[in-house]
Amino acid sequence: MQTQLLPVSPETLARAGELIRSGELVGFPTETVYGLGANAMDADAVRRIFEAKGRPGDNPLIVHISAIDQLGPLIAVKPSPMARALMDAYWPGPMTLIFPKSDLVPMAVTAGLDTVAVRFPAHPAARALIDAARRPIAAPSANRSGRPSPTTAAHVFEDMDGRIPLILDGGPCDVGLESTVIDVTGVEPRILRPGGVTREMIAAVCGSAGVDPAVMRPLKEGERPRSPGMKYRHYAPTGELTIVEGGPEAVVEAICGLYDAALSEGRRPLILALSDHLPAYGERKALSLGADAAEMAHAVFACLREADDLGADAIFSEAVPEDGVGLAVMNRLGRAAAFRILKV
Repeated sequence: MQTQLLPVSPETLARAGELIRSGELVGFPTETVYGLGANAMDADAVRRIFEAKGRPGDNPLIVHISAIDQLGPLIAVKPSPMARALMDAYWPGPMTLIFPKSDLVPMAVTAGLDTVAVRFPAHPAARALIDAARRPIAAPSANRSGRPSPTTAAHVFEDMDGRIPLILDGGPCDVGLESTVIDVTGVEPRILRPGGVTREMIAAVCGSAGVDPAVMRPLKEGERPRSPGMKYRHYAPTGELTIVEGGPEAVVEAICGLYDAALSEGRRPLILALSDHLPAYGERKALSLGADAAEMAHAVFACLREADDLGADAIFSEAVPEDGVGLAVMNRLGRAAAFRILKV
C-alpha cells in the first residue's frame, strides 16, 4: 500500500472522509497527538487499527465526536451532573470521559468492556474529518504499538508508511500528550490516564478528583486496562530508559555517574534534561526537555523518538514533580521506562 502524506485542505478532508466511510484508516492531527482513525461503528475497520499498530486486542480505543449531540447514541445512560459539568468546562478539548456504552458501539472498540471512552477534540482538522466522514471516529495514537506517540505527521509516516492510505498533515500538535481519561461512572471523577486537563482542573469543577493507582505503577498480573495507555510498557524508545528522581544536584550527579558508566561499557548513552540543567552535564550528549513540566509535556515524545534516531541504548531522564501536568509527564515517562525509577 502506498501512503500519501498531504496537508489538511477541503479536498484532502473530503478524501479522508470517503476513506473512513469505506472502512479504511486515516492518520490525522488533534491538539494532543496524531490519531489513527477508523469508522467507530464498523467493527472490521476498527480491527484494522489493531492490525496496523500491532496493538494488543485488550487495549480499548477512544471514540471521537465533533458535536455534543453525537454523544447520546454512544452511551447507555444520560451524562451525570458531574460528567455534564466536566463537558461544559473542558469540551471541546484534551479530555476523554468514560461512560457505560450503548449496544451501537462494537466490542472491538471497547476491548470487550461495557464502557466506552469518548472525546470531543478541539483541533479544527479533527472535527472537520469527523464531519466529512459523517461517522464517529475511533482512534488511538497513530504510532506502532509501544512506540512514542506521534506529535508530527512525519512521526506518523515513520511508523505507518505502507500500512494506511492517507495521513493528513496539520502541523505539530499543541499539547503533545494524549488526552486525560476520566471515569465518570462513579460518584467521584477518577483519572485513569493523566493529561493536559489536570487533577487540579478537574477538582476545581467537581470538588475532588481521584487518581487510579495504576497511573504510576504497572498493571498487575491479570489486570485488564480500563483506558488506553495503561499497559505495562508504552510510549517507549528502543533504548533502555531510566528515570532519576530527587533534588536537582543529586539527580545531576547520579545521571553523570550512570552516563559515564554506560559509556565505559561501550554503550551509547543519552541524557534528557530540563534546559536550565543542561550546562551541568558538560560535554555529555543531552537533549532538552524544555524549561518546565508544561514544555516537557510538549517535547517528551519527540525527544524519545530523537533518542532512537541517535542510536541511544542507555537513556537517563530527569523527573518533574507530579503536580499539574507533571503527573501526565511522569506517567508517560514511567511507562516508557517500564517504571525503572531511581530515587536519589
